Amino acid sequence: MQAQIRRVAWGLVAAFLLVFAQLNYVQIFAAEDIASNDSNIRSLLAEYAIKRGDIETLDFETVARSRRTQDRFQYLRTYPGGELYGHITGYYSLIYGSDRIEATYSEQLLGESGVISMQDIQDSFLSSGERGDDVRLTVHSQLQQVAAEALGGQEGSVVALDPSSGEVRAMYSNPTYDPGPLATHDTDEIRSYRRSLQPNSPDSPLLSKATSRSFPPGSTFKVVTAAAALESGRFSPTSTFPDPEALDLPLTDNTLNNFTNTSCTGTGSIDLFTALVQSCDTTFAILGLRLPEELRRTAGALGFNEPLPFDVGTAASTFPDVPDDQEPLRAFAGIGQGDVAATPLQMAVVAATVANGGQVPRPQLVREVRDPSGSVIEQQRSAPLGRAFSAATAQVLTRMMTSVVTEGTGTAAQIDGVEVAGKTGTAQTVEGAAPHAWFICFAPASNPRIAVAVLVENGGELGSEATGGAVAAPIAKAVIEADRRIRQW
Repeated sequence: MQAQIRRVAWGLVAAFLLVFAQLNYVQIFAAEDIASNDSNIRSLLAEYAIKRGDIETLDFETVARSRRTQDRFQYLRTYPGGELYGHITGYYSLIYGSDRIEATYSEQLLGESGVISMQDIQDSFLSSGERGDDVRLTVHSQLQQVAAEALGGQEGSVVALDPSSGEVRAMYSNPTYDPGPLATHDTDEIRSYRRSLQPNSPDSPLLSKATSRSFPPGSTFKVVTAAAALESGRFSPTSTFPDPEALDLPLTDNTLNNFTNTSCTGTGSIDLFTALVQSCDTTFAILGLRLPEELRRTAGALGFNEPLPFDVGTAASTFPDVPDDQEPLRAFAGIGQGDVAATPLQMAVVAATVANGGQVPRPQLVREVRDPSGSVIEQQRSAPLGRAFSAATAQVLTRMMTSVVTEGTGTAAQIDGVEVAGKTGTAQTVEGAAPHAWFICFAPASNPRIAVAVLVENGGELGSEATGGAVAAPIAKAVIEADRRIRQW
């Protein structure tokens, strides 16, 4: 009897091991073969039997559409917008699925959002075939083109948004990519093209520098530091600070030097207003040391330390919680260096918040969803994310940023007949590398219509000689002038 029980037990163990081996074989070794087996792609064939909706710009330029084919996948996704919109549309791929707007709004583009329209009812009665809904972006095609041309061959990003609504008017990053080859029905071509984009590299063109990478913001972050100082109630625009050639850092023999390696005024003291206009590092390093909690709180209210809510995924911008025994790092945080990192989208939101009277606009990339007959079935209207600082603080910051452009480091952004409020940034990176050039701004200062953030990585064409004022400000100026022309403000 016991021998029989042992045989049954061993038989069960052997059966279990066989099942375990089979499961591992199916999930690990045979997964790709099974996925490509005709009998296992019914759901994919059903999805490709639907004419996926178009993705259009604000001015109704089609940047993604589907066309009928003669193969078993009935529709092919094409991208007339190509590289100009790669980081916005994303891709729709047989092998790699979908990304960006193609992923976020996939149900709507397939007509499966659950919203029943008159077009759906007509289709069901007339058996006219399934067609998805169209997604209309907030991006204007002309402004997107200007942003790309102004950045040129330099690596970096340009983000422009409406500060009152948060609608993104342009969002371009270089390097970029064309989603078309990822959407073909030739699997060998898809894989080959994706390999050429080095998908595992942090510098892959698949990654948007506007939303998926963060960079030290340098002196553009001084707007956040100034806001924290004003909100604390301890400082005003006329508050004065020592103006040394170099600031002695606590707990160390090291010093923090100004960008020019000189004092900012040569008088021994400087007020907060002048410090922002001249981008005086020692002043804002002092504020970083004096206001660590207030600064962290203001940065958090602006969206740092969490991914911004957005139509496509974003990397979190970061502001560090520096412990007491690492106090010198607080000085570097005050000037946007050290462990401070921000996406261009985040810095556009910072500029837009000042323009919006201290209310943080929620950035959005989609205006509406329309059924094939053109009827609007979804409208995207986002409420602000909250208040980062008071309207009074925003007014003071606006005056300071306006002076940056009229008489400070941002004069290259001046536009005849338009008062521009801005802030330059020249952010140090790894040792031996050229600095990043930044500029954030909004215009007109008294009635803001557009906020812009520009990042030119490693100084662009000027390399180690670059500054935010020389390299990034002219790009922002071109975008503002184009938006003024397009919208006639």
